[in-house]
Amino acid sequence: LRVVKFRRTGESTRSEEDAVSGEDEIQIEGVGTELEPVELEDGAAVPKEFANPTDDTFMVEDAVEAIGFGKFQWKLSIITGLAWASLYAMEMMILSILAPQLHCEWRLPSWQVALLTSVVFVGMMSSSTLWGNISDQYGRKTGLKISVLWTLYYGILSGFAPVYSWILVLRGLVGFGIGGVPQSVTLYAEFLPMKARAKCILLIEVFWAIGTVFEVLLAVLVMPTLGWRWLLVLSALPLLLFAVLCFWLPESARYDVLSGNQEKALATLKRIATENGAAMPLGKLILSRQEDRGKMRDLFTPHFRWTTVLLWFIWFSNAFSYYGLVLLTTELFQAGDVCSISSKRKEVKAKCSLTCEYLTQEDYTDLLWTTLSEFPGVLVTLWIIDRVGRKKTMALSFLVFSLCSLLLFLCVGRNVLTVLLFVARAFISGGFQAAYVYTPEVYPTATRALGLGTCSGMARVGALITPFIAQVMLESSVYLTLLVYSGCCLLAAVASCFLPIETKGRGLQESSHREWGQEMVGRGSQSPGVTRLNSGSQE
Repeated sequence: LRVVKFRRTGESTRSEEDAVSGEDEIQIEGVGTELEPVELEDGAAVPKEFANPTDDTFMVEDAVEAIGFGKFQWKLSIITGLAWASLYAMEMMILSILAPQLHCEWRLPSWQVALLTSVVFVGMMSSSTLWGNISDQYGRKTGLKISVLWTLYYGILSGFAPVYSWILVLRGLVGFGIGGVPQSVTLYAEFLPMKARAKCILLIEVFWAIGTVFEVLLAVLVMPTLGWRWLLVLSALPLLLFAVLCFWLPESARYDVLSGNQEKALATLKRIATENGAAMPLGKLILSRQEDRGKMRDLFTPHFRWTTVLLWFIWFSNAFSYYGLVLLTTELFQAGDVCSISSKRKEVKAKCSLTCEYLTQEDYTDLLWTTLSEFPGVLVTLWIIDRVGRKKTMALSFLVFSLCSLLLFLCVGRNVLTVLLFVARAFISGGFQAAYVYTPEVYPTATRALGLGTCSGMARVGALITPFIAQVMLESSVYLTLLVYSGCCLLAAVASCFLPIETKGRGLQESSHREWGQEMVGRGSQSPGVTRLNSGSQE
């Protein structure tokens, strides 16, 4: 007889020790010896349980664990990766290509060139919380579709900008749409079983690298002949493919249950089970308690207050350090090493701010190498995140980055400088992905999208500030600049260790109410002979 096993984990208010020692495994068996058999027309007898609906109940988390990882999740991984590559990586990578081109073509001063980058982050920062609110109120799929169509529309319009002021506004509106990208991770995570969640979200970083590499290759082909306008238009077209594929995406079953639409959620789960060739748990899908969704105050309840504050600083530090390192890399490579960068600055101060240089083939090659350096970071993070936990992974990433920053104080040669910069970027990018794993796991369904959205907004604040450190402060003191980045990451490592909840080995939380979670577990054990609870057992 076929047995469906799944683990029902406790609610988010449980402590880290409870999560390790207090897991409840629910085993639903398709037969009980004490049940009266029912005779079919051909004389065969089957247990009564198969003839009548069982009184047992299950939640979305139980169904996702029982169905497991299969064909549906593979399709969803590709679609989410496409969003990450086209909606995020390509549109961000284009900033490093567009800025020097317009600097030369439109004879822009340096501050206007820098503003082209900053305005995108302003748009992302201002919209991140809004997209999270929309996704919590109206559904993950709805928020994602609107953000994709928004970015597609204004991305294409950017190619027709006649003057600087127009492209400044249009790129800001593109950034406003990009702010909704993290909601693809929310939707993705809510369909992943616990064992596969961390690995799958981390592997999305591979699509980031693919998207940036594709953008650089597209620029090599388009820029010499067609120019930057065609590059902007062609870079937005992959979004059209994703917009079409969005119609295949189902709405999150967790969101449907939370909003009271359990029939739609059950239909979605049955569809996934059919595609994966897996069995659904027996019983009735529980209608979770209906809560106010997408409320900012829910992020600051006594249980989540410190988690929210610490995560905001962690996300800020990630973006501040990551984009700062990207800006520093060019400066340090041009100078040769840290010791000679001050003299280099003295030489270029005499140059006019309108002096410009077009990107060369060598520049594009350097961009490719810098991008490829992120692959080792993904692999290292992928290897350690389920071994040491999410909190320690983030702390380790920040510590390695801080150590590499301090080692740059030494007058190292070009080869050692390259190694230190690549190791630092590998770990800070891996730490960024670890934060993307941890954040959806720590918040319950009611505030998951909003929590991720506000964290993403804080990351954009860091990205806005870092040019003033990596470029402006660098002119005054390279050592002070490196000390700022190193100190920030040391504090972020401490913040990671002080996060009150470790989500390793824990399912996504459906509700923020402890009592409701205990009630659901209790209801699962009300049918003797059908459901068996084995506390602390491991699959």
